[in-house]
Amino acid sequence: MNRRLRDVPWAIAMLLPSLALVAVWTVYPLMRAIQKGHFRCDVTGKKCTDQGWSRYVDVFQSDEFQHALGVSIKLMLLTVPTGLVLGVGLAVLADKHLRGIGIFRTIFSSTIATSVAVASLVWFVLLQPQIGVLADMFSDWFPVLKNPGLLNDAGTALLAVALSSIWANLGFTFIIVTAALQSVPRDLYESAFVDGAGSMRRFTNVTIPMIAPTLLFVGVVLTTRALQTYGEIALLTGGGPNPQKPTTTIPYLIYGRNSIISTDIGTKSAAAVLLFLLSLVLALVQFRGLEKRVHYGS
Repeated sequence: MNRRLRDVPWAIAMLLPSLALVAVWTVYPLMRAIQKGHFRCDVTGKKCTDQGWSRYVDVFQSDEFQHALGVSIKLMLLTVPTGLVLGVGLAVLADKHLRGIGIFRTIFSSTIATSVAVASLVWFVLLQPQIGVLADMFSDWFPVLKNPGLLNDAGTALLAVALSSIWANLGFTFIIVTAALQSVPRDLYESAFVDGAGSMRRFTNVTIPMIAPTLLFVGVVLTTRALQTYGEIALLTGGGPNPQKPTTTIPYLIYGRNSIISTDIGTKSAAAVLLFLLSLVLALVQFRGLEKRVHYGS
């Protein structure tokens, strides 16, 4: 016991650099955002009045935030399930000991090295009504690709942003799930095969339970990323097309150049804190809702 107590100062000393970084770059900005969220500022952003905690209620109930919240949830529902299913599907296909399979693994994982800006630029060119490859190839079946274009139509703009986001995050999902698949003991597959289980049954009864912790982790990460989507929207749609603003998510409402609250630092801070709380609540719901179905044993 005495030896353990003697080790405490060393443990604290080792942790101090990391704790200092967390305090400076995470805790302090969060506390400042919470503090600034109490204020309401005029159009110049200089004259602010302290309205206390009721300011958070006002921001949450505002039409602008409610609209952005709805768009963020729609984008999350479009990207997270689809991205997870595609990532798992590609990982399962690539988890074969075949000649040349490494080439496909490289292709499937390549988007992890692509920045949001590059991914958005690629999809911007593909979806352009005048020069876009997709518009030229499929406009006969989907006229909206040419007139007015997926990014310019209020009904399809969010879907176009979702496609870009799914593609950009696919490499991350593929790599993480592939690593999980390779850690599954092959004896389990052989035992299931001997017992007469087909490929689909082996997948549902062996693969999914064994990689469940990884799927939970990836699901939480993709959900958080979806709620924080900003770059794709800023580059592809600018929150529009106006006046419906179908792609104005909470991050774009906070940081967007065309945002209605761009000069109100108090409202922006309150919206950022509410976004943090939303991400935290959804992560906790995912952990609490799926923990009984996740097995962490070897």
